[in-house]
Amino acid sequence: MAYFKNIEKIKYEGSSSTNPFAFKYYDADKVVAGKPMKEHLRFAMSYWHTLTGEGSDPFGGSTMDRPWNELSGIEKSKLRADLGFELMSKLGVEYFCFHDLDIAPEGDSLKEKHENLDIMVAYIESLMKETGIKCLWGTTNAFTHKRFVHGASTSPNADVFAFAAAQVKKAMEITHRLGGENYVFWGGREGYETLLNTDTALELDNLARFLKMAVDYKEKIGFGGQLLIEPKPKEPTKHQYDFDAATVISFLIKYKLDKHFKLNIEANHATLAAHTFEHELNVSRINGMLGSIDANQGDPLLGWDTDQFPTNIYDATLAMIEVLKNGGLAPGGLNFDAKVRRGSFELDDLVYAYIAGMDTYAKGLLIADQILSEGVFESFVADRYASYRSGIGEKIVKGEVGFEELEAYALGLKEITNTSGRQEMLESILNQYIYR
Repeated sequence: MAYFKNIEKIKYEGSSSTNPFAFKYYDADKVVAGKPMKEHLRFAMSYWHTLTGEGSDPFGGSTMDRPWNELSGIEKSKLRADLGFELMSKLGVEYFCFHDLDIAPEGDSLKEKHENLDIMVAYIESLMKETGIKCLWGTTNAFTHKRFVHGASTSPNADVFAFAAAQVKKAMEITHRLGGENYVFWGGREGYETLLNTDTALELDNLARFLKMAVDYKEKIGFGGQLLIEPKPKEPTKHQYDFDAATVISFLIKYKLDKHFKLNIEANHATLAAHTFEHELNVSRINGMLGSIDANQGDPLLGWDTDQFPTNIYDATLAMIEVLKNGGLAPGGLNFDAKVRRGSFELDDLVYAYIAGMDTYAKGLLIADQILSEGVFESFVADRYASYRSGIGEKIVKGEVGFEELEAYALGLKEITNTSGRQEMLESILNQYIYR
């Protein structure tokens, strides 16, 4: 059964097109920086926001007009899968991402949950075979159920730790079965509200133990996918242990896990941490830890994770500069961890939203490629740090001097002259590239 009956496969028509059901910038096979656009971007559908999100918020119930609204159980899950794969096929989205709870009903026990997952994984496998769509990554939902009220791997209750481990084990197995290229850990409730009742040292140690177990099991079952951790500073707990990229990297290094994990960076999570999106990507990249991206954006006037579809061309351009410098994202990609607004409740709104997000990143890629090809900013940065390529600066970089030598050098200085950072000029140049 077709659910988007009046919509044909979305095609590229160019920037002059006024067709709302056409790409203006995303030309999947167009070669940019040596490879097709689709290989740079590796777009993925988020199963949760796209297929299980119903428009509810803290002040109101669901608003979404969906064909499964009156269904339940496996029947509901199968209909969602059918619609999702039709949507991806019409958009040309080649990957999807999922939580275990997205694709199958919870059930009344862990055993029933696993049985439901097995039924739905077999069903999804058939849709993947039929369409050629692949799994970018899988994960488990260890934050919604009341058992996770105090966390999962950081819970003070060892039974909860064990239950979460069982969930990850199964989720990793089905991700492996579906050919998933990554497995993501998002610590939805891995944090705390107050130190008055929290042993942070034990909780962090337990989190590390949990991740080490995951690495061991990954190797045991022969899962070749990349393991990713997704930083977030707050929500739902006040103090998340995976606050930002730097915090996660430090944690991984401390527990000697840095060789086993990379980071999945989400734009909205970056802004919640009072960082720019490009900052989090840059910190991950320069540490060799940039693995994948959750592509969305937040609302600067709202202080929570609004998960909007990305339309900010500045963010997309600066993000794609980091991606190109990283040599790409594969085996990661750009997952639209984004949801249509509560008032956009019709099925067609999903198509409009994905087109907008895909076009935004496609345009960002084109601009980023021009910027890097012409080297304007790279040249400016190189000139700004020229003092470290000769003289005392070169000796500093090579480790040939210490405090005594530097003091002797400084005593001989008559004056120190700095040069302007030219921020406003550079931002104006960036505008020129964007508005070309």
